[in-house]
Amino acid sequence: MTFTLDPCRCTTYGDRFLVDADIPGSPREAYRSCEQCRGAGRVAYPCHRCDRRGRRRAQFVVTVANLDTGAVASHQVVPGGLDPHRDPAGHWVVDLAFRVRELAASVGAVVTDTDTPSLWLSQQWRPDLPAAQRYELEAHAILRADHAPWRLVLGRSTATPAVDPATRLARLCALADLLLLDLVVEARRQGGGFGWAVRYEVPGSPAPPGSPGWCRGLPETLIDTDVADALTGLAERGRTAPARLLRPDSPRPPAASPVDVDRLERRVLADCVDPAGGDDLPGAQAVWRAGRWWHTTLRPGEPVEILAEQPTGQVVRRVHVPVTRGYEPPDPPWLGEPVDWRPCPDCRPGSRLRACDCRLGGRPADSDCPHCSGAGLRPSALHCFTCGDTHRLHQAALVTLTDLRHRVMHLTWQAGTPEVAPLVATQPNGRPVVQLPNRYRLGACAATLGARPEDLADVDGGFEIGKDLRDGYVTLPRADVDPVAEQIRTAGRGTAAGRLIVVAAPPDAPPLAELLRLALGLDLALVVGVRDWRHHAGDPLLAEGLRWSVEVQPRDASVSPDHLPYRPSLAAALAWCRECLTDAVAGAAPTDLATPISVPGSGPRGIVADPEPDLLRLAARHAGQALTVRFTRDGCAVHLHDDDGVRLLARARDLGSLR
Repeated sequence: MTFTLDPCRCTTYGDRFLVDADIPGSPREAYRSCEQCRGAGRVAYPCHRCDRRGRRRAQFVVTVANLDTGAVASHQVVPGGLDPHRDPAGHWVVDLAFRVRELAASVGAVVTDTDTPSLWLSQQWRPDLPAAQRYELEAHAILRADHAPWRLVLGRSTATPAVDPATRLARLCALADLLLLDLVVEARRQGGGFGWAVRYEVPGSPAPPGSPGWCRGLPETLIDTDVADALTGLAERGRTAPARLLRPDSPRPPAASPVDVDRLERRVLADCVDPAGGDDLPGAQAVWRAGRWWHTTLRPGEPVEILAEQPTGQVVRRVHVPVTRGYEPPDPPWLGEPVDWRPCPDCRPGSRLRACDCRLGGRPADSDCPHCSGAGLRPSALHCFTCGDTHRLHQAALVTLTDLRHRVMHLTWQAGTPEVAPLVATQPNGRPVVQLPNRYRLGACAATLGARPEDLADVDGGFEIGKDLRDGYVTLPRADVDPVAEQIRTAGRGTAAGRLIVVAAPPDAPPLAELLRLALGLDLALVVGVRDWRHHAGDPLLAEGLRWSVEVQPRDASVSPDHLPYRPSLAAALAWCRECLTDAVAGAAPTDLATPISVPGSGPRGIVADPEPDLLRLAARHAGQALTVRFTRDGCAVHLHDDDGVRLLARARDLGSLR
């Protein structure tokens, strides 16, 4: 039928408007005034399992690829070819991890990720059943894994070195001292065990709500937590932390000595027990600050009542009990005076009120606005664009540039500092654009760390640093506004304690030729987009440089007009493609259920010629226009994006022949 008829969300709480999250209502009783089911108690949803086709494919393909040789081997799972065996409990199961190891051996690859789902057959399945009945039961078992019908496992010819938890922890501690941050090792109670988290924080950050994750030990958590993982969420965790100046010239702590991970784990777990003999504490933390460990308990705080509106029209009341540190370590020597700030004029703390669109561009509120009726504020689920929900506009920005290894540069921008900022352009609306000196240009500062301006990215999420911060361009609302204050507002929006930490190093990305060889081995298309804006260099009102995109798509997919390059460098595009590669391969399964998923296989193949020089040549020939090049086993096709859509420019065996 292509849809499912499921119980409505309102039946969770029953026929009540204001409900308590911890007190369920009458089972399956509908809310009479429900805005979704109108009191019927059931709602039709599009079936996500079949993608509204009404049929599903009983085929599962697992592919193992050797990145060093380009060899590919695959195994398909279809009814009649499962070869199940009994587990110790007597259930019939198909162990696909064993198949992955066989495929890896056939292509000479060492794989560490063999997390392939096992297929469990129903209790009705028996080897002596008629073939039709066996095939039907086997098809249902395959369908339970069809959320990713084509699964790719990558390996190398040699095993990657195992991560040593003690070495990983020592590096994280050394980087915390370099970046002037805290490293927090936390354990929280979860069910009958503990969930662990290892993360960076700015001093003064509150303990985040929720549990760190599933129950596991500290060594396993360290193995799964690299520098990028520990930095992710830094701004969100420190959104309410007080901003203070940095003193990077303070005495540096001694180099971090090797840490006994087991001893640290035992100490944190011991702190989770109340020494007074009361109830067990929610958790404990070990904080690496200023070259040493500080230990503290986590204790329950004052309960907070939260009201949340539901799509059904009901309001759910939840009681959240935050946790607080029982002991706050002393301030590190590199923290200076507090940074002045003023409240954000475009949002209200504790509410969803944000500046209305009618106030964009500094205009007064429109009394006839249908959204705010002249109030200038309207409810919104988005972060405040002015402050990023910190509700503060700081008078200083603390900028840190680092290569995340051993080099770092700390900058402090103070509002009110007199600077010579010449006028370089004027926006179409008449606003002046000025350019600040080199110390306000992150692109110029990155050169001292050996990085290119296009490699600058926010460490929290890897987002590109915009052209204004890279080159020191500031658009002023009026000619008499302090340009440094405007630069600070841009740099500090939504940051933790007014700190913007920027990584000045190219992302870790595979070579384009290696990714192309892999796509050809999988019989897929590698789609590379490029746009050359280098002729805009020096114009503050126009985008400049090169923009790239790299994707893996089905071999016969058409070029979308929306497929436009937007990554600041080829390395950034390749890193993103590598991160999404397994999802892209899973999405490359044919949408036509009558067409089976391909089962690619090929032996080792030589590395293909690097197409980057030819891509740059073509992009320069069509400066300002987006080009999309599709590489397949049949050759390559160059497409041009213009106002009329996408048109084919040329086909060839390789880009080098297009002169």
